[in-house]
Amino acid sequence: MGRVVPLPNPEEIRMGILTFSLNLTLDGCVDHQEGIADDETHAFFTRLMDEKGAMLWGRTTYEMMEGYWPAVACGEVDAPPALREWAVKLEAKPKYVVSSTRMDFPWTNSHHIVGDLRSSVQQLKDATPAGVLLGSGKLATELDRLELIDEYLFLMHPRIAGHGPTLYQSGLPSTRRLELRSAKALGNGAVAMHYRRARD
Repeated sequence: MGRVVPLPNPEEIRMGILTFSLNLTLDGCVDHQEGIADDETHAFFTRLMDEKGAMLWGRTTYEMMEGYWPAVACGEVDAPPALREWAVKLEAKPKYVVSSTRMDFPWTNSHHIVGDLRSSVQQLKDATPAGVLLGSGKLATELDRLELIDEYLFLMHPRIAGHGPTLYQSGLPSTRRLELRSAKALGNGAVAMHYRRARD
């Protein structure tokens, strides 16, 4: 006779949430070259990554990250301590990738999201109690259309880029109403703005 496994208390069951986090300028530009890349910014995103159970990206973002951070993590590229800390932790963190054109993802702890996008991402959320951190603008648009994003944590940089790409430039079917959870200014002038989606 098998061992009886007690069921968890329903109050202790916590479904993971999907948090969309990105750098952007005051005019909504999400070009990664336009943000302030200093120790404070990297420390901010390192803390955020520490809090979450997994990363979620589209293919373009994955390939951009894959082309640089593994080399930093293993010491092939000289980098300041804050960047190396981020790289080492990113190496260990589970990384999930949505792509219909690439099937092979050799970077350590990388996994391919396949099948129906809505159900696959929902399954990832359900299986990740600490939450999933989404860091791809184009993928965020698709997932927001499917109403899968629960929180938004934007690092607003004190810059006006005057060009794109911009956040959600391909549009959403309706306006998203958000509730402010917190706002914190960094020493470099950027402001971390944490919003949760308002549920009617």
